[in-house]
Amino acid sequence: MGLTGSIGMGKSATAALFADEGVPVFDSDAAVHALYAAGGAAVEPIAAVFGDVITGGAVDRARLSAVLKVDPAGFAQLEAIVHPLVESAREAFLQAARNDQAEAVLFDIPLLFETGGEEAVDVIIVCHAPDNVRRKRVLDRPGMTEEKLDLILARQMPETEKLKRSDYAVETSQGLDLAREQVRDILADIRRRKTEGELG
Repeated sequence: MGLTGSIGMGKSATAALFADEGVPVFDSDAAVHALYAAGGAAVEPIAAVFGDVITGGAVDRARLSAVLKVDPAGFAQLEAIVHPLVESAREAFLQAARNDQAEAVLFDIPLLFETGGEEAVDVIIVCHAPDNVRRKRVLDRPGMTEEKLDLILARQMPETEKLKRSDYAVETSQGLDLAREQVRDILADIRRRKTEGELG
């Protein structure tokens, strides 16, 4: 399963609900944080391309963001470094889940459609919420501004398109209990589809 959703749509909380139901979750953002940390595999190649963006042996996300703001073309270079490393981590996670005979796994991938990741999953789930709810959630984060938010959204597929291209949706603006019900309904339907041979 692939879980996606634009910034502020409650994706992390939804992924946690799947984990609560016993589904192993691979968090792409957490994988990137590990790659950016001191000793992470992305530190040296990022420094080689972007220069002075390292602090204490780790990628300084604020410095890197400043460089990318000046030259947005750098996003493609950054993705060329980071995506193969994340893919390796994902493969290791998948192998471990197979070894544990997990019934299903969930890949938490913010840019699932934007990076072509939909080809690698059997089922796509999108988190969504009204735009005013999303904007408030994001702008309440430390250091976030309208300008930064608009820059992030410009790189993400519109929510209406994600909803059209997904198998399931979780509406996250009505509280955790309702979201948990939706997650359980999705898992029940996926089990049914597997039993009936619709899914591998």
